[in-house]
Amino acid sequence: MRSISRRQLLQAGLAVAAGSLGTRSAFAYVPSGDEVPLGNRPPQDPSVKVLHPRDRVPLSFIIDDSTCLVNMGAYCMPQFNSAWPQNPIYWRKWQDWPREIPDSFVREFGEFCTEQGVRGKYSLVPMPACVGWLDRELPGWSKKHLKESLQLVRDLMVPSWDITPEMVTHTRMIDLKTGRPIEPAGQNTMENAWPPEKKSVDEMAAYIAYALQILKNAEIPCEAMTTPGGFGNKSKSELSLGARQAISDVFAPEIPHYFKYIAEGTESTAPRLEHVEGVGTDRIKLIANVPAGTGDWFGGWDGDRPPEGHKYVNEDGTAGRMVELIERGDPAVMFCHWAGLYSHGKKTGLEACKKVITTINGKYRDRTIWMKTSEMARYQSAKELTKIEKRGREIVLTAPFACPSFTLEIAASGNFPALSHAGMPIPLARKTTGDALKPGVAQGRKDTWAICFDLPKGATVLTD
Repeated sequence: MRSISRRQLLQAGLAVAAGSLGTRSAFAYVPSGDEVPLGNRPPQDPSVKVLHPRDRVPLSFIIDDSTCLVNMGAYCMPQFNSAWPQNPIYWRKWQDWPREIPDSFVREFGEFCTEQGVRGKYSLVPMPACVGWLDRELPGWSKKHLKESLQLVRDLMVPSWDITPEMVTHTRMIDLKTGRPIEPAGQNTMENAWPPEKKSVDEMAAYIAYALQILKNAEIPCEAMTTPGGFGNKSKSELSLGARQAISDVFAPEIPHYFKYIAEGTESTAPRLEHVEGVGTDRIKLIANVPAGTGDWFGGWDGDRPPEGHKYVNEDGTAGRMVELIERGDPAVMFCHWAGLYSHGKKTGLEACKKVITTINGKYRDRTIWMKTSEMARYQSAKELTKIEKRGREIVLTAPFACPSFTLEIAASGNFPALSHAGMPIPLARKTTGDALKPGVAQGRKDTWAICFDLPKGATVLTD
C-alpha cells in the first residue's frame, strides 16, 4: 500500500510523525491481545460456522474530523503548526481556505449516501478546534444556525451513521476543571499526541466522558468514540477500557465501540472484542474495536490534496484496496476525512467518493451489505460471545445479545432445520442457492444448510 508501513514508522520512533494529524502513522497498528486484553470467550461447537450477516461481506464508511459547520482543516492547521513548527506537513497556506463546511454539503453527501444505502461512522468534534461548543454556541455562527446544523445531523445522518465525538477539540487538550486549553501549546498538550506517558483507566475515561457529555447535551445519540490521530497511543489498554467505562456511564449502550486503528495488508479488518468480562452471566461487559481497512485517498485531513479514488477501487471495479478486502471476504471499511471530501469547496473529493461508492455497489451489490460500525460491533459480539452447544440433533445457541440477520452454516443431515426460542417456533423458508439469504431463510447448499434469522437474546434451539 505504500513504501514504508505504519509499523515501521512506529518502530523507528518517529515521534513527530506519530503525533501528526494526517499521517496514517498517527492511527497506529491494530494492537495485539498482549497489548489490549481480549478477555474470555464461551465454548462453541466447531461443527457450527458463523458466517457474515446474510453471508455477505460487510461494508462501512468511517469519516473523521467532521463536525457542525467548522472546517477542521482550516482551523487545525495553524494550531498544529504552533505545536510542531518543524514539521512541513503544517506549513501549508491555510489563510485562504474556507472556514465553513456548510450544511448544504452535509445534505448533498448525506442524501447521496442514503440513496446508495451507505452506512458507517460520522464524527462530531464537540468543541471543534477550540472555536466553540456544539452544546452552547459556535462564535462566528448564530445559535439558530448551530441548532439547524445539529438537527440536520439528527434527521439525515443518525439513521445510517454512528455519531461519535473525536475527543473534545481535536487540537488542544482541555483542562477538565476549567474547560480551557492547557498551556503551553505543544506536542504534550495536543489531543492527537496525548498522553506523553501512560495514563490510568480513570484518567482516560474522564477525558472521553467530557467529550461524550457535550454531545449528550446537544441531544446527539452516541454509542462510541473516535480518537483524534495518535490519542492514546501510549495507553492502548487503558484507552480501550476507559472508553468502555466512559461510553457506558454517559450513554449506556449495550455494546460500546470505538474507532482508532487502520488494518493494513493481510491484517484482519474484523472488529476486535476487548476487555470482555462476565461471559456466562447476564452482566457481560466489553468494548468493540472497529478498525478501518483503507487509507485516506479522497483529499486528506486538510482537504488540500488531489483525490486518488482508484486506490479504493478502480473504474471497472477490478482493483483497489476495497476490492482486495471484498474478494478475500474481510469487512471492507473505507476511511477518509471530512475536509478532504469538501476539498476547499471544489468538492473533488466528494465526486471521487461518489464514483467509488457507485462502482462498489454496481459490481458487488449482491455480495456485500452496508453496516453502521455499531451494527458491525453487535454482529461480531454475537458471533464470538454466543455459546454454541451440540446436544444430539439439537444445537443450542445461548446469546448474550440479540442480533439481526445472524447467519450460520451447519452440515446437512437430510432433514429441514427447525428453529425455536422460548418454546415458540421461528419460521424458516426453504430457498435454493440462487436465492438471496435474508432473515427467515434456510438455504440448501451442496452438503450444508446456510441459515439466516434474527437471533434473539437468550437460548435458541436449532434442530436438524
